[in-house]
Amino acid sequence: MFSMGMSYRDINKHIEDMYGMNVATGKISAITDKLIPELKAWQQRSLDSHYPIVWLDAIHYKVKEDGSYTSKAVYTLLGLNVHGKKEILGLHLSENEGANYWLSVLADLNNRGVKDILIACVDGLTGFPEAIAAIFPETEVQLCIVHQIRNSMKYVASKNQKAFMADLKPVYRAATKEAAELALDELEAKWGSSYPLVINSWRNKWHNLSAYFKYPEHIRKVIYTTNAVEAVHASLEN
Repeated sequence: MFSMGMSYRDINKHIEDMYGMNVATGKISAITDKLIPELKAWQQRSLDSHYPIVWLDAIHYKVKEDGSYTSKAVYTLLGLNVHGKKEILGLHLSENEGANYWLSVLADLNNRGVKDILIACVDGLTGFPEAIAAIFPETEVQLCIVHQIRNSMKYVASKNQKAFMADLKPVYRAATKEAAELALDELEAKWGSSYPLVINSWRNKWHNLSAYFKYPEHIRKVIYTTNAVEAVHASLEN
């Protein structure tokens, strides 16, 4: 992935490393002079006023700048429009991921015409739901269950992970929110004294973790994870 701040020499080196080709500076300049205005126009294009679902996530890259590598976060917004088609609403580059930068990204969506989002699917980044509420106060936030499970298992001893996962499944695979809450109570009764941080994380985030229970099964599969936008990230890496 090329950064706007990369020099022609950096781009040439990147192409040579990846494809074994040496491209003249003049040719790179001619290509970028054509592409950059089009990219900027795409970034600033008007959007629909309403989106049923938007997935938001960031992927981290190492980018070479001024002879050294630095970490960058690419903020990706993937929307499902009212016609049932997915479209990338925006790609934003920043030094790192944070709720404050997401706030500016969401404000950009609003400035480009988006008035409301029904469901926003996001990871568990601290302050993310609050950032969404600041711009789109009526939007329902669904935290990614897969991210939550991964983060939970980091704190569970390897010898207990298989048993813990077996007891955790009835929580997120429950047929109803009420059944999920009963399963969470049982999980806490069995594991709460050993892993209070994990249980508290589920309790504290439950409002946003459990939003998908109010929808039918075919919609739950779409919104309970950020896999849709992670597929976009996979295509960017290839």
